[in-house]
Amino acid sequence: MITRLEAGAAVGLLGALAQPTRLEIFRLLMRYRPHGLAAGDIGRLLAVQHNTLSTHLGALEQVGLLASRREGRHIIFAAVPDRADALLSFLSEACCTQQPAACEISANPTYPSRKEMQVTDTPLRLLVVCTGNSARSIMAEAVLNRQGLGRIQTFSAGSRPHEAPHPLALGLLGELGYETEDFRSKSWDEFLGQGAPKLDLVITVCDSAADEACPAFPGVPMRVHWGLDDPAQAGGPSEARRAAFRQSYRDLAARVTAFVNLPFEEMTLAELEPALAAIGRMDGATEKSLEQAA
Repeated sequence: MITRLEAGAAVGLLGALAQPTRLEIFRLLMRYRPHGLAAGDIGRLLAVQHNTLSTHLGALEQVGLLASRREGRHIIFAAVPDRADALLSFLSEACCTQQPAACEISANPTYPSRKEMQVTDTPLRLLVVCTGNSARSIMAEAVLNRQGLGRIQTFSAGSRPHEAPHPLALGLLGELGYETEDFRSKSWDEFLGQGAPKLDLVITVCDSAADEACPAFPGVPMRVHWGLDDPAQAGGPSEARRAAFRQSYRDLAARVTAFVNLPFEEMTLAELEPALAAIGRMDGATEKSLEQAA
């Protein structure tokens, strides 16, 4: 059964979650429960500097929303979902009066090891498409390939590709520890000819690419739209433009982490398609994404 919270404890939990970065940390780790993530992975996925991240992790751990453990040279942080359940129960105490069994949770004081790379001959093959293949699709490719841990193989392309990826996108990825030497802007025509990799899914991340007549990529059973605003269109001083790329990266990383934690190998297309559409409605979605997912 859910532990009953006193008012003081509930205030502490609400206070810890009342800061945007801490809220995003907890939401991220709820997607990775029960394994958790290493502190470095959390910082990379949320584009948060180490010193700032440590402060936020400490605040969440202090109120019991996170638990940490050491695995080799890594410190792993995992969400403690029963604390969140207790807070929800406190905020709506009447919810369990009719069917208390519906609010029971399984007690598991131990955590499995953090997720590791999986070698498979049949990864899910994705193509991420935007118009220029210079910013959003490049960042999505990077995050998907790293977080997919061998279960996913991702490529990116553009309908009208730029000459090269945007320097702010490559700069941000480099700062976050991604290898960027092999990234290039390329046409989706490369995935149409003989010898092109067989694709399972096409994800469009800009509205203009979604509006274009998408080619019939060989073998693709499904196409979804995760529209986000183009960070390259941000104006103003350099820090404002860098902030736009950081926010775009964080929005993409949130979608990727929700996706890779689906048991997609066990899901039918009929089950997977609405799940991917729901991911497309996450924070930062364009109006077109919300309309298509409705």
